[in-house]
Amino acid sequence: MCGKQHAAGRGTPGTGGRRSAGFAVLAIAAAACAGRAEEATGASTSGGTAGQTTTSSTTSATSGVTGISGGTLDLLNFAIVGDTRPPNADDTAGYPTPIITKIWQDVQAYSPRPAFALTTGDYMFANPTGTQQAPQMALYLGARAAFTNVVFAAMGNHECTGATDSNCGPGNKDGTPPNYAAFMTQMMAPLQVTVPYYTVNVASPTGAWTAKFVFIAGNAWDATQASWFTAELAKPTTYTFVVRHEGTTADTAPGVTPSAAIMATSPYTLLLAGHTHTFSYSADEREVITGNGGAPLSGGMNYGYVVAQQRADGAIVFQEFDYMTNAVQQTFAVEADGTPTQ
Repeated sequence: MCGKQHAAGRGTPGTGGRRSAGFAVLAIAAAACAGRAEEATGASTSGGTAGQTTTSSTTSATSGVTGISGGTLDLLNFAIVGDTRPPNADDTAGYPTPIITKIWQDVQAYSPRPAFALTTGDYMFANPTGTQQAPQMALYLGARAAFTNVVFAAMGNHECTGATDSNCGPGNKDGTPPNYAAFMTQMMAPLQVTVPYYTVNVASPTGAWTAKFVFIAGNAWDATQASWFTAELAKPTTYTFVVRHEGTTADTAPGVTPSAAIMATSPYTLLLAGHTHTFSYSADEREVITGNGGAPLSGGMNYGYVVAQQRADGAIVFQEFDYMTNAVQQTFAVEADGTPTQ
């Protein structure tokens, strides 16, 4: 068996872990323990350089998600981490390095280890006219290196100018400041992504289910991204997760309202967001906020991380863990269409 077994309170739902909100979680098989596959296919672009869509192979029974090309898993198993920055601009000395390091160590030690992780944005708090972008990104990436599987990142407002209503990227009002350039160079380029929005496709080796993770950039919004996003959501998959930094209430971000309008026209499972420095789940909004990755907390939840695991019956179980104790702080499960279930 890969990785260490954890004591009660962590690990595969239904195998001795703690239960929350009355959810009895069934045991699942761990695709991450089956070994990692070579990348299935190369990345292909959709709409020129407007966005990138990955493809996944279903021609073999190997399992793994190793990069932008997506891959195959027996069952979905991924982690979510969000919002890691110091309290004040250019306060690199106050970067929450111990917190985010412990979080990524926890994710690495989780059994079964998540096949991949996604992050919801805000990796720095740097004045766009200053020089602290690279040092803060180095601290984040140094901590993230504790997790040895692939990480897919969303862009936050602090990867633009820091203002929630900022809009970066070529041709947009805030252009390409150092914050944006650092994010693109250090987080997107290693994924072979040339714009801050992209899709990762994952599927069952048998074709029993398909999933897509559509990362959009609410602070780099334009008509090209809108057209790309519309086309991506229209592609049928069993599960669709939209990853965007800002949640539904942060509607001053340029891409929040228009992307919500697009989402209203297509089926999706959940919106996975951050921005608000806490953890919360809204069944009515079909929204999960994971923003407690080291930024100053704004709610009652401690710092932590989320692990999502697909059950044998197809439901996705989400568990939020306290980063110090690894105790489960909240558990919920949803069907493929986002409907809550036991």
